[in-house]
Amino acid sequence: MRYREGQEVDPDNPYTENTHMMLEMAYWMSIPVGLVLLWMAIKGRVMWLMVWSVGLIALGVGILINEHFGFVDL
Repeated sequence: MRYREGQEVDPDNPYTENTHMMLEMAYWMSIPVGLVLLWMAIKGRVMWLMVWSVGLIALGVGILINEHFGFVDL
């Protein structure tokens, strides 16, 4: 990201509001994508895809819970 000359980065809020909204949208999108991949993995009996999709769902939900309650500052 570029800053104007003399402009300092705010360490408490390094991302702009637009960037934060795009990151949150990606977290929300990871849940349905993970569910579709999980369904495909179960139907095709592909173990690595099952593990990956469960991990994707868990991380998406975990990050959204963390953002809502503010447990850890990411």
